[in-house]
Amino acid sequence: MEEDQFSHYLSILGRGYLGAPGIYDDAQIAGWKKVTNAVHAKGGKIFLQIWHVGRQSHVEMTKGRQPVAPSAVPFEQVVFTKDGWTPASPARALDISEMPGIVEEFRRGAERSKQAGFDGVEVHGANGYLLDQFLQDGSNKRTDAYGGSVENRARLLLDVTDAAVSVWGKNRVGVRLGPGGRWASMSDSNPEATFGYAADQLNKFDLSYLHIIEPRIVGGEAPVEGKPPIAAAQIRKVYNGRIIAAGGFEREGAEQIVDSGTVDMVAFGRHFSANPDLPYRLKNNLPLNKYDRDSFWGGDNRGYTDFARYEKALEEA
Repeated sequence: MEEDQFSHYLSILGRGYLGAPGIYDDAQIAGWKKVTNAVHAKGGKIFLQIWHVGRQSHVEMTKGRQPVAPSAVPFEQVVFTKDGWTPASPARALDISEMPGIVEEFRRGAERSKQAGFDGVEVHGANGYLLDQFLQDGSNKRTDAYGGSVENRARLLLDVTDAAVSVWGKNRVGVRLGPGGRWASMSDSNPEATFGYAADQLNKFDLSYLHIIEPRIVGGEAPVEGKPPIAAAQIRKVYNGRIIAAGGFEREGAEQIVDSGTVDMVAFGRHFSANPDLPYRLKNNLPLNKYDRDSFWGGDNRGYTDFARYEKALEEA
């Protein structure tokens, strides 16, 4: 049985990529029911990944509203708009009075996903998005209840996870973390302590899984040569539930890390984009289609839905 995942913005302020789907309006539920029904008809399960990009945005995507962040730390990178890659708009620091509203946006996103027929949700706390921005002290310079100590910086992540669990119940919510991730200008002075604390606190939610991105991969770029998976190994010391590792894995490396007991599963992104039958190919040790890196961050169906399954590829050869 294959498990699919879709990423959804859960508010207008949470948008950061042109053309990415959303779950911030009730009108979007009907469209996603078609997707979940199709997955279930094939015997699959599908979780919805809910996220808020925070400072990784542009006013063109937020209907003219200034992007938000834990602190007004400059984000001197680009985001994808109708004009292509464009410098991000300066973000403002969220007022503490706005924090309950952020949690409520995640809760409503989880609620809408349930109405749309998903089987659970994944709270996205990685990739330099809003929850990650609060967690890591390179982007969080607050001095209130959401900044300073690791307990305060992890508060929003834990509040959002609690809100998602309140909708879905136990074992229907996953959380994604990126310990040591450098993507989107992220940094932390003590990532082992920061993410160790977050993982330990997440134990209390009886999550479906904890999804860990290995720091050897940056965004969609290839793994750092010779650098083994380290994040999941550290998290395994404190986290008691299922762990999924992601980050530039090939078949052999995925088998090794699962066999070692460090993780329970391995997630594939780049190879799945080019191989719709990836589980079949991996199981039978078949060659893989080469993914199209230039299509990763926007465009049309090319590089996503035009790759052949293995049997069809043989027929067309």
